[in-house]
Amino acid sequence: MESESVTIKNVTSVCPDPLPLAKGEDGDLLSLSNIDRKCPMLMYTIFFYRTAPHDFESIVQKMKTGLEKALFYWYPAAGRLHTNQESGKLDIICNMKGALLVEASTAVEIPQLGDLSQYNPFYEKLVHRPPLDGYFSDMPLTVVQVTRFGCGGFAVGVGTSHSLFDGQGKFKFLTAWALLTSGRSDVIPMLIQPMHDRSQLLLAENNENNTECDDCDDNSDPMTKMVVPFYHLIQLIEQAMSSAHGPETTAGECNYSRIGSTLHDGYVFRTFTLSDRFIDGVKREIGLDGNCSTFEVVATHLWKARNKALNFDKERKVCLQFTMNLRNKLVPPLSEAFSGNAYVLASVSCTVGDLEKESLDETIGKIKAAQESVTDDYVRKYLEALDAPQVPLPPLTELTMVNDLSMCPFHKLDFGQGRPTCMYEMAPALPYAACLTENFNEEGGINVTIGLLPQHVDAFTHYFQTKLV
Repeated sequence: MESESVTIKNVTSVCPDPLPLAKGEDGDLLSLSNIDRKCPMLMYTIFFYRTAPHDFESIVQKMKTGLEKALFYWYPAAGRLHTNQESGKLDIICNMKGALLVEASTAVEIPQLGDLSQYNPFYEKLVHRPPLDGYFSDMPLTVVQVTRFGCGGFAVGVGTSHSLFDGQGKFKFLTAWALLTSGRSDVIPMLIQPMHDRSQLLLAENNENNTECDDCDDNSDPMTKMVVPFYHLIQLIEQAMSSAHGPETTAGECNYSRIGSTLHDGYVFRTFTLSDRFIDGVKREIGLDGNCSTFEVVATHLWKARNKALNFDKERKVCLQFTMNLRNKLVPPLSEAFSGNAYVLASVSCTVGDLEKESLDETIGKIKAAQESVTDDYVRKYLEALDAPQVPLPPLTELTMVNDLSMCPFHKLDFGQGRPTCMYEMAPALPYAACLTENFNEEGGINVTIGLLPQHVDAFTHYFQTKLV
């Protein structure tokens, strides 16, 4: 299957139509927040559609027209990254150079790909990766490849720069594009009137208040002393440096040149499904039915299963970090129409021995406490800490990261040819980060995609598919 070819038929630049007002050739400068700058590379998602359009060129043209209309409102997605000469930091110049739309075809038929929720090396041919060559200013921030299969179905592989959107922002952008392509009139205002201005986050970055970390000692770095996730990372880094922990720690460093690709050395990617029945059963058995969220159950179960599978020494520190939407945490809250990155990491840490002794509801309680700790003050200090020089993380196998996209209803993404059969979120920057998405085949079910080293796949599969109550 991997050897099967995909033929590129056409590559087109897509610019906003009409051009937004007051956007000259040089373009307006959109100042990015520290969160936007954290990971500026293209992140890819693939959507599969089994419906066979009678005229494939016609649907591609409609998608191009819809994208032109969407970019009128979401015009930063047609810009380019720009190094601010005063600060030396990345911003976006809204110069309307456009997105990239690729039309492609293959003789491969969708059923040949098997379970679409599982990674297949062929997926690498369903997304377009423009050559970077070290020049951020030349890289389009939005790249789309529409590939027709031999069976008549098609795939839409979308890459967007993480400097533009978080998961929620990307979903809204794609929804606006789909609705404008299909000619539907139910485009809600926030989709065609997004707020791109980052001023509220930029002001928060200059905050002088403190958020004390109860776990931090007096010898901690003054900046990280206030921010729990950073402090926990420092603990893991110091632990990794103080002991030789075997060859597997040579894998896992964040390599920005390969972000969005699943070709992380040594890792294999698997998608596991937790049914609504499984999740509700766990809630009932631990007596928290109605008092905990699906995310809290899934994240706790995932953390415990992964650490059991990796079989760490009991005294080693392990850490769970997960994304938190900050839109309603700031005072005043960010607008729901805000298009940029609006998340922080929350963090829980303990020893392996303590995690194994804890009941599921005790660990859920710690996750709840971490969620509740994310306040306006927490967010401001987090943003301030990100102003420090950023370097790739060293390998930290004791770190479990979770990105929750399960609340974004990607199954509704209809370009006029019906809803997608499945979606696949390509690999994150760190291969051992887990991504939670909705299960297209069962309401309430959750798909968990994670990178694992081959020697851990069987053990993780066993523990993840067993109730660890």
